[in-house]
Amino acid sequence: MAAPQNPLTRTFASVAILLASLGIAYIPIPGLQQTIVVVSGTELQEPLQKLQERFQQANPSIQIDLKFQGSQDLVNNYVDDKNDFKPTVLIPANGELLAELESRWQSQQGGTAFQDKPQPIAKTRLVAIAWPQRGKALFPNGTFQWSRLEVALQKRNWSEIGGSQDWGSFDFITTDPTRSNSGQLTLSLWAQDKVGTSNLNPANLSSPTVQTLVNEIKRSVYQPPRSTDVLLREFITRGPNDADIATVYESIALYRWSQSKTSRGEAYQIYYLNPTIETVATAAIVRREVGDGEKKAARTWLKFLAEPDQQAVFVEYGFRPTTPGVKIEAIPNNPWQQDIPGAKVDFNGQVTPPPDRPTVTELIRLWQRGS
Repeated sequence: MAAPQNPLTRTFASVAILLASLGIAYIPIPGLQQTIVVVSGTELQEPLQKLQERFQQANPSIQIDLKFQGSQDLVNNYVDDKNDFKPTVLIPANGELLAELESRWQSQQGGTAFQDKPQPIAKTRLVAIAWPQRGKALFPNGTFQWSRLEVALQKRNWSEIGGSQDWGSFDFITTDPTRSNSGQLTLSLWAQDKVGTSNLNPANLSSPTVQTLVNEIKRSVYQPPRSTDVLLREFITRGPNDADIATVYESIALYRWSQSKTSRGEAYQIYYLNPTIETVATAAIVRREVGDGEKKAARTWLKFLAEPDQQAVFVEYGFRPTTPGVKIEAIPNNPWQQDIPGAKVDFNGQVTPPPDRPTVTELIRLWQRGS
């Protein structure tokens, strides 16, 4: 016959069972719970944060830790291992940046940097924005012209380029091309217009006129922002007289348009560049310190982002879809339906891919050497 159990022992046993059951209910089971770190360009911050919540409700065993950096910073920080975290997925503003990362990785480490072929997530184009009166003075025919913008940089004052003397100095803003994709695209299109070619390459960038142009831009843009989202926030906050015209992504220009109207009492105008560059935010699962569980979780996340319901969210934030069959016009509350001045779903001008990395590298070098 078993000896009677001490009441205190029974109490401890009951508590232990209770704690164990609570642990099973609330503590992730090792091997089943996965956390992936997703590092994206800042232009995707709002839609990814919204989709993060939706994804985790459907996939409670996978946690998404979102980080945001300028796209060139994103590449540099990963290759040089400067982050204080270990990325699982990288999503810079265009696939060419991943090609640069792969090339640098192979030369330094050997082998491929990615688990799978990079996947397009969402796309957008480079546009210009300007406050209404400034835009009408600078582009009286309603069409964006790089030559007019260059004259404005040279003259420096609105009174000399058709504007009011009360407007003071002319202020153009673009992002830092050493850190941000949109700044690189701006330099590329401007240099392309300057040399009169549709095929910009390192050879035609050696022209003295291009170096003079880059010097002029660098002198005119004081402390360029590190990313496009930071740029647009500053553009809205500073307003006319401190920020007159800027180059940004169409997506973020559409999404933040209502904020500019609320903050300034009048909203900015969008100008489409012709030609413009289409940039495709592209995701890749990295190899460094990514195990099989993280890789599987990351693949689930990227598959989720490509589904039509998630692509519709990107459209709501001003991006163009990458998944075939998703139509902008069919998505309720898309920003192109908000009567935003200058916004166009269908653009009749020329849309080109981003410049290759050797060309971008040369543009960055010209910027760094500029006075």
